[in-house]
Amino acid sequence: MIKQNFLLKGIPFAVLGALASSQTLADESLSVVGSWSSLPLYKQYEQPFWTDILPSESKGNFEVVMTTHDQMGIGTSDVFRMLGDGVFDVAMTSGDYAVSDAPELEGLDVPLLASSAAQAKRLIEAARPMVDEIYETTFNSKVLAIVPYPPQVVFCKGDVSSVSDLAGLKIRASGRMTAKFLDALGAQSVNISFGEVPGALQRGVVDCAVTGAGSGYSAGWWEVSDSLMTLPLGGWDPVVTAINLDKWNDLSAKDQAFLQTTVTEKFEKAVWSTAQAELDQDVACLTGNGDCARGPSHSMTWAEPSADDIFTAKRILIDTVLPEWAERAGSEWVQKWNASVGKVAKIKLAVPGE
Repeated sequence: MIKQNFLLKGIPFAVLGALASSQTLADESLSVVGSWSSLPLYKQYEQPFWTDILPSESKGNFEVVMTTHDQMGIGTSDVFRMLGDGVFDVAMTSGDYAVSDAPELEGLDVPLLASSAAQAKRLIEAARPMVDEIYETTFNSKVLAIVPYPPQVVFCKGDVSSVSDLAGLKIRASGRMTAKFLDALGAQSVNISFGEVPGALQRGVVDCAVTGAGSGYSAGWWEVSDSLMTLPLGGWDPVVTAINLDKWNDLSAKDQAFLQTTVTEKFEKAVWSTAQAELDQDVACLTGNGDCARGPSHSMTWAEPSADDIFTAKRILIDTVLPEWAERAGSEWVQKWNASVGKVAKIKLAVPGE
């Protein structure tokens, strides 16, 4: 049934034909599903890597047919489920979209812990063994890479300059842990899709929305919002790239090593190397505070977080949000988180039942 629904969503006929015939091709042929087709991560890194760099580096031994989940018309929460079922070979999207199937995965993207790309990278590297296990056991897949979107900041209508200003507002959250944080703050978290946000802001369905600064710039959120709060309220929204485990096991050891090394060296490292500069550029483009190389700059009011904002937000995170997640995730995963992400972040959660 899943595969039938996949074929009914209006994928271009050329893509459908290539995917449908993938069973008759060599093992090195990959059907790949990228993240949001309109956003910089896909345009600048995912698409060039899979459709140009990988085939070129392999001298044609790896052939790729690529589309994206939004071009296919499938829900973001279905991407890794369908990957595990073998509907396609490789997929990438935000780990936050998969937490309904794996609550423990929320521990990968904890809000407010990283204010720089270097800090985010250390936390994600610490979480990697935990994430590898989650994807293998829950999604029948092997993780090839984890890369960041820029940190998930807050776009608001009207004048918003501090964390306390968010209390009482309706805010679109970018992930489940962010939603829990907003509720604990006294705001009302709202679950709407990324593509629905501009209309929701315009109509007053929400007062603010959380996403990456670059994503908001590309999607025109500056047209319907006034203030940009650059507190990393939604973490760094890591995007996981994974391959179906059966497909991975069908590859020879040589092909596995080549694929993993090429993904790491030519894709994952490339995204991380520009992450901080991308954030600085995104803020400049949205606020006019600096030169914008992406296109026209805009004049959103830049609300930089104060020391009080950061202290208040982290207290809510540590006292309320993380303990609530610990109860959902269970003692085994909390112990693993404490020994990895928590150790780097210098946070130790109480283990449920102890």
